[in-house]
Amino acid sequence: MIKTTLLFFATALAEIIGCFLPWLWLKRDGSPLLLVPAAFSLALFVWLLTLHPAASGRVYAAYGGVYVVTALLWLRFVDGVKLSAYDWVGAAVAFCGMLIIVAGWGRA
Repeated sequence: MIKTTLLFFATALAEIIGCFLPWLWLKRDGSPLLLVPAAFSLALFVWLLTLHPAASGRVYAAYGGVYVVTALLWLRFVDGVKLSAYDWVGAAVAFCGMLIIVAGWGRA
């Protein structure tokens, strides 16, 4: 469970970076060269999703919970936005959902 969770966090980080860099280029007048590491990061994201042993739909469903937590942590620590209690509770619920789905892998 820990290995799967850490892999999900790495996957989410790759996806967020892959989307954040083009956003910097488009919204903050960044260099078009940002698209190169963005493409690499998105390719890494896709590859990391393939490392899970469960059916793709289950992987995507469980990954969504970790993505929510990672995106909110990104919002807090990279974008500097203070999170509300609702953000934290929502992240906890999403993370618990991931744990429940992963616990059922191989039992369905």
